[in-house]
Amino acid sequence: MNYRTLGKTGWRVSEISLGTWQIGGGWGGPFDQHAAEEILTAAVENGVNFIDTADVYSDGKSERTVGKFIRSRPERIYAATKCGRRISPHVGAEYTPEALCEFVEDSLRNTGLETLDLIQLHCPPTEVFYRPEIFGEFERLKEEGKIRHLGVSVEKVEEGLKAIEYPNVDTVQIIFNILRQRPKELFFREAKKKNIGIIVRVPLASGLLSGKFDKNTTFAKGDHRYFNRDGAAFDKGETFAGLDYEFGLDVVENLKAEFPHVSLPQLALRWILMFDAVSCVIPGASTVSQVESNVHASEMDSPTDDTMTKIDTLYTELVKPKVHHLW
Repeated sequence: MNYRTLGKTGWRVSEISLGTWQIGGGWGGPFDQHAAEEILTAAVENGVNFIDTADVYSDGKSERTVGKFIRSRPERIYAATKCGRRISPHVGAEYTPEALCEFVEDSLRNTGLETLDLIQLHCPPTEVFYRPEIFGEFERLKEEGKIRHLGVSVEKVEEGLKAIEYPNVDTVQIIFNILRQRPKELFFREAKKKNIGIIVRVPLASGLLSGKFDKNTTFAKGDHRYFNRDGAAFDKGETFAGLDYEFGLDVVENLKAEFPHVSLPQLALRWILMFDAVSCVIPGASTVSQVESNVHASEMDSPTDDTMTKIDTLYTELVKPKVHHLW
C-alpha cells in the first residue's frame, strides 16, 4: 500500500482507503454485522488506515461498527464521518448551527470516540456553501475538542470551489472517475494551491466500472441503483455517475474492448491515482474479495501514456457531451 498526505491535516493515509456506504450487506440489503467486521479487518490488514462513514449509513449502524472496530485496533486508523443528510426535508433553510452540533454529538456517541478525526458536511444544498455561520460552527466544535478537522462532501465542482474559500475546510470529498472527469480541471488546480485533501468517492460509478453488469442485471428495490437512476431520492450524479444506465453499459463495453487483459475496476482505481491532487480513493466493498481487489490497485504499474490517451479519448468523444457540464 502507498500512502499520501491528506492536505492540511498532515495525515499520511492509504491511497486506497475504504468507503462504508454499502458495508455489511450491500445497497438495499440488510446490515450484516459479521460481514462488516470482516470487511473492516481485511481492509486494515491490507494497509488501509482511513475509513469513511456517515451517520445515515444503515441508520447509524455503520458509525457504531466503524467506531467499535477502530477502538479495538492498536494501529492509528483515521475515521471520517459526515453529517447533514438526516435533515428532513433536506433543504438549505434547515441547516442550522444548532442542528449540526447535535449531529456531531450523535456521531460521537455512535462511534464511542472522544474526538471525531474528520467531520464532513454531507452534500448539503448548494446555498449552504454560501453561509459562513455554518462553517464557523465547526470552528467552535474544534475548539471544544469534539472534532479535529472539517471537510465537505460535494455534488458539484462549484460547491467544492466555494467550500475551499473557508480556511477551516481541510478536505473535499468529490465524485471523480473515468466517467466523471470534470474535477481534474479547475478544481484540482485550486485545491492543490490551498493544500486541500481530496477524497475521491464513487470511483467505480456505483459498480458500473466493475464491468460485471449487463442489461439483464437486476438491483434490489432498496438499492439506489434501482430507485435513483433519475434522481428521485437524491442527486442523480450519485448513481452510475449520472449516466443513463444502458448508455453507461455501452461505454464500459468500449473500455473492456480497449483493455481486454486488464481488471477493469483495478484500472479504474489506478487511473484515479495518476492524478497527484488526489489524496485517497474510497471504494466501497460488500465482500472481503472486493476489498482485496481494490487495494491491489495501489500496487499496479502505472497506466501507460497510450492507455491514458485512450481513456481520455473515449471520455471526450462519448461521455463528456452528456454529463461534463452538469456537475
